[in-house]
Amino acid sequence: MLFRMSLKNIKGKLRDYAIYFFTLIIGVSIFYVFNAIGGQAAMMQIASSNNSIVELLTTSLSIVSYFVAVVLALLIVYASRFLMKRRNREFGLYMCLGMGKGKISMVLFFETVLIGIFSLAGGIILGICLSQVMSALVAALFEADMTAYKLNVSVSAIGKTVLYFAVMYLSVMLLNGFSVTKMKLIDLLASDKRSESVKAKSPAVCIPVFILSVCGLAWAYITVAVRYKDLTQGKLVAAIIMGMVTTFFIFWSVSGMLLKIVMSSKKLYYKELNAFTFRQISSKINTVVFSMTVICLMLFVTICTLSAAFSVRNSMNKNLLGLCPVDVQLELRKSHADEEDADLSIESIYKKYGYDVKEGLSECVTVNIYEDPDFTLGDSFGSYLETVKANYRFLATEDPQSLVSISEYNALMRLYGKEELSLDEGEYILLCDYKSMKNLRDGAFADGGKITVFGKDLTPKYKECTEGFINISAQHINPGLYVVPDSLVEGKKVYAEVFSANYVAAGKEEKKAADKLYTQNLEKIRAAAEKEGLSKKARISINTKVDIYESAIGLGAILTFLGLYIGLVFLVASGAILALKELSESVDSVSRYEMLRKIGADEADINKSLFRQAFIFFSLPLILAVIHSVFGMQFAIKFLEVFGTDGIAESVGITAIILLVIYGGYFIITYVNSKWIISEKQ
Repeated sequence: MLFRMSLKNIKGKLRDYAIYFFTLIIGVSIFYVFNAIGGQAAMMQIASSNNSIVELLTTSLSIVSYFVAVVLALLIVYASRFLMKRRNREFGLYMCLGMGKGKISMVLFFETVLIGIFSLAGGIILGICLSQVMSALVAALFEADMTAYKLNVSVSAIGKTVLYFAVMYLSVMLLNGFSVTKMKLIDLLASDKRSESVKAKSPAVCIPVFILSVCGLAWAYITVAVRYKDLTQGKLVAAIIMGMVTTFFIFWSVSGMLLKIVMSSKKLYYKELNAFTFRQISSKINTVVFSMTVICLMLFVTICTLSAAFSVRNSMNKNLLGLCPVDVQLELRKSHADEEDADLSIESIYKKYGYDVKEGLSECVTVNIYEDPDFTLGDSFGSYLETVKANYRFLATEDPQSLVSISEYNALMRLYGKEELSLDEGEYILLCDYKSMKNLRDGAFADGGKITVFGKDLTPKYKECTEGFINISAQHINPGLYVVPDSLVEGKKVYAEVFSANYVAAGKEEKKAADKLYTQNLEKIRAAAEKEGLSKKARISINTKVDIYESAIGLGAILTFLGLYIGLVFLVASGAILALKELSESVDSVSRYEMLRKIGADEADINKSLFRQAFIFFSLPLILAVIHSVFGMQFAIKFLEVFGTDGIAESVGITAIILLVIYGGYFIITYVNSKWIISEKQ
C-alpha cells in the first residue's frame, strides 16, 4: 500500500518534481558523459598514438569527478529540502489521519528510490546519447578516424555513475527520515501561514555599504586587470578575497536599497503591481544573500572556465598551422665558457658517432645563433630600461641577446614558406611574437631604438617588433631575436645552431615512423656523448611536428574537457539553486497572490509580476558574474598569451549559448512551475 501511495504521489506531483527531475537527469548525464570518455570508440582509435595523453585526461576527469559528486550531492540535498517544504501540509494531513512518522518515512523512502531509479535511467540514456556527440568532439580534438565508428556504451561509466548517485540518494533518504522525526503537527498544518522572518535593512546603512563595496571591487578589478605588472601572490590573494567579500555585501546592500530606490519614483512604484513585485524581490534577495554570492561566483567561474578553455583550444589549433612548418628541428646549445667547442656542430656530432644527420630528409636548413656578451636585454632597452625595471622587477635584464644573420634567416623562411626580409648595412630587425614581450620591446623604439653590437651601431629598420620565429612550437614563445647583416656576425663564435628539415616520407603514418627512427638515433648519440663527456660542452635537443601536435592536442583536450565538466556542473548547480529558491518562495506566497485576486488584480498583471520577479532574481547574480568575468578574462588573457587568444570572441559566444540553454532553461521551467503553484488554489 505504501509503495502504491508513493507511486501515486510521484504521478500526481510531476510539476513539483520537474526541477528535481531536470537537475538529476542533467547531473547524471553530465557525470556519465565525462566518465565515459576513456572508453568511447573514438578514443579507442587514438589510444595507440596518444596513450599517455588519454591516461592523463581520464585520470584528471576521475579526480574532478569526486569534486563534482560533492557539488551534485549538496545540490540534491538542497532540492529535497524544497520538496519536503512543498509537502508540509500533506504530511500534516497524513498524521491527522493516523499515519505514524515511520510510515511517512517509508513513503518518502519509496519515493526517493523511485525518483532515483527514474532519474538514473533517464540520465544514463541521455548521457549515452550525448556521449556519441562527445565522440565527435573527441575525434575532432585528437584527429581520430571515425570511419569505423560504432555506438559505444561504457559499462564502467554506468557502474561509476550508479555507485556515486546511489550514495547521494542514500544520504537524501537518511536526511529525509531525520526530518520526519522532527516534524510537529501544528508546524506542518500552519506551514503555509508562515514565511521566513526578514529583518528590514536601513537604506542609510545599505547605501554606504554599497558604495564601499563597489570601491573595494573596483580596487580588485584594477589590481588584477590593470596593474597586473605589479601583481604579486599576496596582492592576487587579497584581490580574490576582496572580490568575494564585496560580492556578498553588494547583494546585502542591494536587498535593502532596491525597494527604496523604486519607491523614490512614485510613477514607477505605483504602476501596475510594481509595489508588490519589488517588495517580493527585495524580500527574496534579503533571505538569500549568501546563496546569491555563491551562485554569482560559480557563474563567474563557469564563464571564465568555459571561455578560457575554448579560447586556448581554438588558438592552439590555429598556432599549429602557422608555427610548425617543418617536420623536425634539432637545436645545439654550446657552453658559453668553453672555447674548445667552437667547431662543434650538429652535423659533426652526428658524423662522430656514425650517423648522417640528413639521412631520410628531403630539405634542410641550418641557422647559427650568435651572442655578444656586451649586448644584453637591458642594453636593448636603452633609456627605456629604468621604466622597464620599475614595472618588471623580475625581468632578466642581464641575459645576452640572440642574433641571426639575414641570409640564414631568409633561407629558413624559404623552407618555412614565409615572407623573407631585407636589410641594409647598419640596420637590424627585431623579431618577437610573444605579445607581452613585444609590447615591452616596442617601448624601446620610442627614443630611436639604436643599439650597439660587436662594437658597431645599428638602427632599427622598423619602429616596432616584426612578428617572426625560428623555433617550431605550438605557442607564440619568441621573446626577441635580432636579425642583423651577415657582415656583423662573420667570424664570430656560434653559441647555438638550429637545424630544420622535412622528411622524405609522405603520409601521416610514414612520417610517424620516420619521426620515431630519427628520435631513436638522437637518443643513441646523446647516450654516447654522455659517456665521453661531450654533453657538458654541447647538447642537442629535438622538436618534431608529431610531438608538438600530440602535446598540443592533448593539452587542448584536457583543458576543454575539464573546463566543460566544471563549467556545466557549476551552471546546473547555480540554475537549480535559484529555481528551487524561487519555487519555494512561490509556495510561501500563495496566500498573497490569492489576496491580490480578491482585491481585483488582473491575472495577466499577476503573471507579469511573477515573470519580473523570476527574471530579476535570475538576472542579478548573472549580471554581476558577467562584470566579474570581463575583468577576470582580462587577467586570464595575460597568462593565455603564450597559447594565443585569437578565438576569444568565438569562445565567449559559445559560452553565452551554453548559458542561455541551461540557465535560461531553468528560468523558463521555474516561471512555468511558479505560475502553476500560485494558481492551484484559484
